[in-house]
Amino acid sequence: MTTRDSFEGEKDKALGMRNVFALGLVSFFTDFSTEMILGILPLFIVSNLGAPRTILGGIEGSAELFSYAFRMLSGSLSDKTGKRKIFILIGYGLSTISKPFFAATTGWFDAFLVRASDRVGKGFRTAPRDALIADSILESASGKAFGIHRTMDQAGAIVGPITAFVLLQVIDIRGIFLFSLIPGAIAVTILIFAIKEVAIKRLSKTATIFSNFGKLLRGNRSFVILLIITGAFSLGAYNYSFVLLKASNLGISKDVIPLVYAVINISYTLVSTPTGLVADKIGKEKVLMVGYVVFAVSSLLMILFVRNALYAFVLAAVFGIYMGISDTLQRAVIPRYTSADLRGTAYGIYNIIVGVGFFVSNIMFGYLWDNFSLNAAVMYSSLFTGSAIIGMAIFIKKYPYDKLQVP
Repeated sequence: MTTRDSFEGEKDKALGMRNVFALGLVSFFTDFSTEMILGILPLFIVSNLGAPRTILGGIEGSAELFSYAFRMLSGSLSDKTGKRKIFILIGYGLSTISKPFFAATTGWFDAFLVRASDRVGKGFRTAPRDALIADSILESASGKAFGIHRTMDQAGAIVGPITAFVLLQVIDIRGIFLFSLIPGAIAVTILIFAIKEVAIKRLSKTATIFSNFGKLLRGNRSFVILLIITGAFSLGAYNYSFVLLKASNLGISKDVIPLVYAVINISYTLVSTPTGLVADKIGKEKVLMVGYVVFAVSSLLMILFVRNALYAFVLAAVFGIYMGISDTLQRAVIPRYTSADLRGTAYGIYNIIVGVGFFVSNIMFGYLWDNFSLNAAVMYSSLFTGSAIIGMAIFIKKYPYDKLQVP
């Protein structure tokens, strides 16, 4: 057992797992609220509000960039204050309040403002929440903990789109936006009463965000290289919105699109916990590389699948597998490269790098699809995906799983 595991082993692990499951419930109801909207939002923006795919990519990329930027801020502040819960509460509260305002949008810029507000909320909560999960359990069990959390999170992401599909039979899209307030409010209530802080070493009062960055990155070559690899992958990683647009092109009607989105989330949920368990045994980086390969396969299917609506569900399932692997392990791998008192900062740096890449990728993917072809967009994405796969293979060989030393 490492020195860090010995220190963390002194914590109340029963409390730790209660935090994991309670945060899982919070994420379940939040994703119930969010995903019932996101399954219909891309077509709402393109069809109802008249925005081109480039604007859709800009909205999604910009919103995610805001999210990742605020993760850097809130993660660093949670390290400095030694508190996680207040930032988590602010984030979930902002997302819950903002989403119903989609019902009042009249143009794509209105939708952008609401989407950005929701993602700022996500940004405020994500790094402190992930740090709190990591604080609550041993690093050797982080794959399991993050897998459990992602499974519960994605269970809500299954219920949400299915609920949206049912509600679309009796109310319009704007009514669904208003309905999203109910599960969001339940999530905030659970957060207030069920989540407990975990005592961590507080950073010096003289420490600043920038000095924390320097302390984390200085001499930590393996972490820096990992950031470069994940950043390269994010430059080619488009989000689910384009999969839903492809589903529409394959003949899926607007009212059925939420079911395609549900398939993404079902696939995601089924692989999250097994992914974490396997990664704890054979190495998180190895399984993360598998996730990159699955993404490359889904991109190929975007091109190969034509003129058959059933293909939309196959594409959704493959894309969901990629998301389940990637989202679980890109978070679970971080604690291996940093000490406990700088975890929030580490998650923040990781998130801003990924966010900038994601912002560029979504705009470029939408622009290339709009102005050239889907093939051109996929070729752009595949260039960076291939680079990340090669980079991760080299990284795994240079920094073996069982020999890594954390500064």
